Amino acid sequence: MTGGNDDVGEIPTPPRLGAVVDLAPVRDRDRPVWLTLSEDGTISRWDVAAGSHETVGATTVPAEPGRAPWNGYELRRHLHASHDGMFAAVVNDHGLFGEVVDLSTGEVTLALDNQGDEEETVPFSLEFTRSGGRCVVIHRTAWNRLDVSDAQTGALLTDRTLPTRADPQAVLEHDLDYFHGALYVSPDGKRILDDGWIWQPAGIPAVWDLGPWIEGNVWESEDGPSRVDLCDRWYDWNRAVTWIDSTRVAVESLGHDDIDTRPGARIIDTSRTGRSEPPRRPRAVELLAFEGPTGRFFSDGTHLFSCGDTGLSLWDPAEGKLLGTIPGFSPAYYHPGARQFLQLADGVVRHWTARRVP
Repeated sequence: MTGGNDDVGEIPTPPRLGAVVDLAPVRDRDRPVWLTLSEDGTISRWDVAAGSHETVGATTVPAEPGRAPWNGYELRRHLHASHDGMFAAVVNDHGLFGEVVDLSTGEVTLALDNQGDEEETVPFSLEFTRSGGRCVVIHRTAWNRLDVSDAQTGALLTDRTLPTRADPQAVLEHDLDYFHGALYVSPDGKRILDDGWIWQPAGIPAVWDLGPWIEGNVWESEDGPSRVDLCDRWYDWNRAVTWIDSTRVAVESLGHDDIDTRPGARIIDTSRTGRSEPPRRPRAVELLAFEGPTGRFFSDGTHLFSCGDTGLSLWDPAEGKLLGTIPGFSPAYYHPGARQFLQLADGVVRHWTARRVP
């Protein structure tokens, strides 16, 4: 990575893919294989290096017309792919609906409805992972509830019911006051990060363990012993987030509210906790905060990449140093297996591949 962009390649988007509105990497492959979502709802599998592509499914998720943007966030279709590319999910970020599609059969295995309530303030909470040798999907089923379902059968794996509230003012066990947001599974598949918020509006990303939640304690996502808060920012969420490795997380923006927010990154160790005052949950340890990174965040397991309107930047998350830039290249997508960045632009795809760390 240098100060120039000579290494950035450019190829035409295959015409048969149609107008591509979103991409998702098939992450368990070293080749740059992606799922694509076209404007007409077609889902395709595209090998960028080979130039080959095939239609593998379609979505009929409702468009939800007439929604006004909230704080600049417009409703948009968002494509998710399971690690092996056998399942896809298409959801309406900042909306209500979505669905999971089995790409081996083309069948919808799970219709998604997050039941609303401030849904316009967050992306549709969804992530794929694996548990017990099967593909599972984590998805929002209420403003303050996430569930896990079998991606192939649609079977619910986290069935639970809150007790009836006799007193409207009573505080019930497991009753979570938290609006779930964008989800991020750690590289080792063992933990999940939720970029949600609480009332009065404060963004408080949180992390908890997936194993106990899926395999035993169905309340782990509400108040399980592994759940920890990362930081809090008044009136500020939906910022860039990425796992650096399976313990460290990078969260965008410095400051404590929307007034003093400035570009930068906080590097947080989710495996360590500091002091916290009851009744608050444990707080993870912030290792470093430094100015500069802004826009979308990605990581190759060692470095932090940030992508703003002016280009792609490479950072050392241990020391906060800027290591390089590619001006004029603003990718929205990253393939961890192939280490490939993609930018969609006017019928072409611009791409750059990061060197592997020795």
